[in-house]
Amino acid sequence: MLTLGIETSCDETAISVVDEGEVLSGAIASSVKFHKAFGGIIPEIASRSHVESISYVLKEALDEGGVALKDIELISVTQGPGLPGSLLVGIAFAKALALSLSVPLIGVNHVIAHLYANFMNGTKVRFPFVGLVVSGGHTSLIYAEAVDHYTILGQTHDDAAGEAFDKVAKIMNLGYPGGPIIEERAAKVKSAEMRFPRSYLGPNSLDFSFSGIKTSVLYYVRDHKKRGGVQWQNQINEICHAFQSAVCEVLINKAIAACNRKGADSLMVGGGVSANGALRKGLAESTEAEGISLWLSPKEMCTDNASMIAGFGEALYKKGVRSAFDITAIPDMGI
Repeated sequence: MLTLGIETSCDETAISVVDEGEVLSGAIASSVKFHKAFGGIIPEIASRSHVESISYVLKEALDEGGVALKDIELISVTQGPGLPGSLLVGIAFAKALALSLSVPLIGVNHVIAHLYANFMNGTKVRFPFVGLVVSGGHTSLIYAEAVDHYTILGQTHDDAAGEAFDKVAKIMNLGYPGGPIIEERAAKVKSAEMRFPRSYLGPNSLDFSFSGIKTSVLYYVRDHKKRGGVQWQNQINEICHAFQSAVCEVLINKAIAACNRKGADSLMVGGGVSANGALRKGLAESTEAEGISLWLSPKEMCTDNASMIAGFGEALYKKGVRSAFDITAIPDMGI
């Protein structure tokens, strides 16, 4: 089965061709360069960029996969969550393709698809498992019992982990997006004494909150930035290290707690922040100590991509799931 995946939930226009879980192509056009000046995503810019680039991305994906449009047997598209305008561009495009080809259409949940990135290219994963999705818009712990049966165990009360990275980078004028910059600066610190508070929201909570640590960084920068010069530049590295350590520690500890609470022996991780080297290293060490199998999405599939959308849609199709042609965007789509 040749499945075409379409992902337009935020600032990247992505289309992929997947054949029975094997990724044949993955084309992406990003509008991030247009958002840098604003320090974050501007929804109108994102949706206009999707309209301008989606046809070209389709051609690139088909050419890369060595397939013709008439060979596609299923269309899978992100239905939510995401930016309303961006989602609508992808859904309208998917409907038009599915109708013209007379093939089924499936709208999928973008957050769950991040976990499904671990299933691609022949990787065998057993249900049930605990999933951790960490991205710019979402930080969630999920219990997966089957490909079509998921339960939320915990989620963020405020900023998602990726948002916190972006905002902390903005506080220190490091640029956008913040995740890669903060990771790079943090890696320059060999020994660290600086520490920021961790928020656990109570001993039994599996929810997250990162706004407090962001505020702590803001106050620290406000009180110490006047030093300037090389000393301040070195301190920026220490701040990045301390901030990253705090976020990673909370994510790791909550994920392990969720596995223990559900008696799950597998932890599946996906989303853009899961590409962070410190987080991957910490998760590997902690899961090994607890006897938990760890599945980390390949780095090239951590950020928004259409391969995970196609693969997840294909799996749902085999379970009998179908979508009507009147589907629309669900920006706040839940599990």
